Amino acid sequence: MPSLFRFLTVVAIIGGIVYGVVFALANFVNPKPREMTVTIPADRFLKK
Repeated sequence: MPSLFRFLTVVAIIGGIVYGVVFALANFVNPKPREMTVTIPADRFLKK
């Protein structure tokens, strides 16, 4: 039984670290907005 508690503790610590990294990336890293241009071929607008 102690090995189960040790395993669950390690999994909980790793999960907490992963959650912390995802939280930090979501809140502290700001994406740089930039303009985007997409060219659409004219034949896509034709009705078939």
